[in-house]
Order: sequence, then structure tokens, then C-alpha cells
Amino acid sequence: MTIRLSADQAELLETVAAVDNQPVSEVIRAAISEHIESRKQDETFRHGLKDRIERAQRMLGEDR
Repeated sequence: MTIRLSADQAELLETVAAVDNQPVSEVIRAAISEHIESRKQDETFRHGLKDRIERAQRMLGEDR
């Protein structure tokens, strides 16, 4: 996977990684994991996810 960052974002990310003595890729993975966990706890997101799953099931003819 490739991501594109602005020059400012890249510089700040490299600074965070250097201060934390971690590779940039590990800082990115940790940030993504934290974001996913945060979204999983958000009720609006959970409702949207449930709706999407239900629509997909209906599309497959799996009324549940």
C-alpha cells in the first residue's frame, strides 16, 4: 500500500518516529490501529457499518 503525504506531514511523521525511536512504518501502523479501534467504538460508525452489512446481505438474497 502506498500513501501520499504533504511535505509537512512527512517531516512531522519522521520527527515523531525519531523521537519515539521507531521506524516510520511502525508509527503509521500504530496510528492506523488506534484510528480503527476508535471508529469501532463510535456509535454512528457502528450504525453505518450495520446498515452496510444488511444491504450487502439483501443484495445476496440473505435476508436476516
